[in-house]
Amino acid sequence: MITLALSKGRIFDDTLPLLRAAGVEVLEDPEKSRKLILRTSRDDVRVVLVRASDVPTYVQHGGADLGVAGHDVLLEHTHELANGGTGGAVGLYRPVDLGIARCRMSVATRAGFDYAAAARHGARIRVATKYTHIAREHFATKGMHVDLIKLYGSMELAPLTGLADAIVDLVSTGSTLKANHLVEVEHIMDISARLVVNPASLKLKQDRLRALIDAFDAASKGVVA
Repeated sequence: MITLALSKGRIFDDTLPLLRAAGVEVLEDPEKSRKLILRTSRDDVRVVLVRASDVPTYVQHGGADLGVAGHDVLLEHTHELANGGTGGAVGLYRPVDLGIARCRMSVATRAGFDYAAAARHGARIRVATKYTHIAREHFATKGMHVDLIKLYGSMELAPLTGLADAIVDLVSTGSTLKANHLVEVEHIMDISARLVVNPASLKLKQDRLRALIDAFDAASKGVVA
């Protein structure tokens, strides 16, 4: 059995066409079912639904053979392992940038906050984010002094309530920022979803997994094109 870890939402929806192109049809709608393990049109392939931030952990520890996760999630996961997280020594094979769930990691502030002046004068600012490792590296590279505040909910509230001067978050269309009177002041990096594979699974199930990886790769190139 090959187990694919996916998270609900945009990544799940964007992965479905790639799965179909690879000859795999998910037979159950996660929005209409409470099931966390979904059957597919192939008896030897199943999909498990996990939290987006848990996808790398499931794949790394063998709970899934492969998964689809945003580059942002993978970067945070890697940093956690490097800083003493519970990841062990097992790595993740990342063979394909699927080019789906595209967005960007950005810094945003209240419309009236002079971020450029704060950066230029070396002011110490408070930044709210759930991407603490990415944010820390970004501001360190710029030589900016920041106090990071880790949040898990709506980042947009932090500047509006005075909790933080800025946020680091994913931005897609920018409509949520605009609706909350925030502005995007700095682009950090582009983000897309990647296919990740458990190295041990690749050895044990090499033929079946390699065929699926190649199909994903070919399908993603078709989507990007």
